[in-house]
Amino acid sequence: MKQNKLLLVSPCQGTYGGIEAFVLAVADAVQRESDFEVKICFKKVAGFSLRPEFRDMLSNQPVVFVDRAGKDLADAIRWADIVHLQNASPDVVFLSKLLHRPLVLTIHNYMPRPWTLHRFLWRMAARLAVARWYNSNFVWKTWEGSHPRKNSRKVPTTSKLPEGWTPPGDRRGFVFVARWIANKGLETLVDAYARADLDRDRWPLVLIGDGPLRPAIESQLRSLGLTNVELPGFVDDDTKAKYMRNARWIVVPPHTNEDLGLTALEARNLGVPCIITRDGGLPEAGGAQALICDPGDVTGLSRLLEKASRMPADEYAARAEATKRELANEMVLLSFYAESYRRILKVEPLG
Repeated sequence: MKQNKLLLVSPCQGTYGGIEAFVLAVADAVQRESDFEVKICFKKVAGFSLRPEFRDMLSNQPVVFVDRAGKDLADAIRWADIVHLQNASPDVVFLSKLLHRPLVLTIHNYMPRPWTLHRFLWRMAARLAVARWYNSNFVWKTWEGSHPRKNSRKVPTTSKLPEGWTPPGDRRGFVFVARWIANKGLETLVDAYARADLDRDRWPLVLIGDGPLRPAIESQLRSLGLTNVELPGFVDDDTKAKYMRNARWIVVPPHTNEDLGLTALEARNLGVPCIITRDGGLPEAGGAQALICDPGDVTGLSRLLEKASRMPADEYAARAEATKRELANEMVLLSFYAESYRRILKVEPLG
């Protein structure tokens, strides 16, 4: 019986990030299906540089790296029976149409305004897909407004979420996880923590990550006298999961029109509720059990930290259990993708 050839196409800077993690998770799930053959096509973007650790991760994967709108990209599309593109790159869309290959899109990023020729081309490219899967309602609305198209839907994107459970009574403090760049709300969090009326020994703060803001954050911590804040830097996935699992709350306070919020989803899968800002798609990721304030609101965030520190143990335990349970009902299983590809190709799975 025929093998269905799936091509997963994604932009790539040569490093392992959220989109790369999602593509590898989908590839792994679909490869387990007996009626599919999978190839991953990473399309080089400006500034591409393949990091050694990412190259090593891909050593056993069916991966090709291609340039924009080149022969290698066309050959990869020609090989496929169906193309699954991350975001709506016009070159991939138009080559897929030219070669008569059905195309589905996962759209990870919101569409900013005002309109430009570049954004117009991306919108037109998205219309040519047979299905559009947006990672949040926020992102979906920026692309299609209040009149969603047929065959468009919300499908939250995740990679392999961390597992585990620490009893609520054994958890301590607040944890922040992100690259230390502008608009992630790190400076706001540090100010809010300094203002919050709480016992910092019982409610420690851990800031995981690194980036261009590190000198400024270290200076801010010194000036505020926050000598007890832990700065472990970049950590591996197992260490990150341990920090998150043992935290009382994960704090995700960006002001950048967050498309979804993978950190919040990771926390919830560990049963750790979140303190978040009302930013982009983040309220969808944070769920009903999150504490929420406006982006950039130092006073509001400080009050949430205080509220979290004073929450009765039974209320907190109920939130912890509910946020994990509710996430399971919100997420789409990875089996969704193979099932959707089959419907589009109108084939039956092998027995």
